[in-house]
Amino acid sequence: MRLADCSRWLAKAEARLFPAHCLVCRAPGIPGRDLCAGCLQALPRLLTACPRCAEPLTSTSPCGRCQQQPPAFERTWAALCYQPPVDQLVQAFKFHGRLVTGRLLGELLHDALRHAPIAEAVLPVPLHPARLRQRGFNQSVELARPLARHWGVPLLTDVAVRVRHTQPQSQLSRPLKARNVRAAFALQRPLAYRHVLLIDDVMTTGSTLRELAQVLKAGGAHTVDVAVVARAGGYEGTSFEPITTDLPQTSPQSG
Repeated sequence: MRLADCSRWLAKAEARLFPAHCLVCRAPGIPGRDLCAGCLQALPRLLTACPRCAEPLTSTSPCGRCQQQPPAFERTWAALCYQPPVDQLVQAFKFHGRLVTGRLLGELLHDALRHAPIAEAVLPVPLHPARLRQRGFNQSVELARPLARHWGVPLLTDVAVRVRHTQPQSQLSRPLKARNVRAAFALQRPLAYRHVLLIDDVMTTGSTLRELAQVLKAGGAHTVDVAVVARAGGYEGTSFEPITTDLPQTSPQSG
């Protein structure tokens, strides 16, 4: 049996043994996706947004902030809006280690990048070692890994490091968010890639990604793009605190 035929047979066998179910409403999922057709169609998506930072707008022109203070990244792709049920899915993955939910979010992120130019490397936003020990895994790495594998490009998990153990951004206002992540990142070595795609789970004000993109540009990157699962709109006071969820629990693993 050829490798391609074997892979298709294994995929069909897995679908029969472990049928997909919707992580939102518990109904049977569409083939290969843990969402039903109705919930997939109902997911909150960005219709029009700033092309540079994905701030929700009524037009596709750059937002006022990006015109006045352009970020170091050139483009942002956001798969969804940070609204129900996306917020619960993100929090179930990020705070409760539901890797099955992370897999779904990664698939939705990949869908959003279908027409994006393929970067030379993918770089997930790093966690500080203390936060990584506390959480047990880096959600951005888990989101970035399948994308890098699909594109056939390096996954950079040891180039950029978080050198300051900052306060969680979710607890801060917009001005404090920018101050909180100032000088929070550093490169362990010069970048060997000119076009890098940054991956994170949620963007609010974009302060973290602005800071990291600036470090990458200073380290040799020519083009930095951003991809996030959800865009919250940058509203002050937006909360990303852990919530109670009954989604299936799996043990977080990272490699």
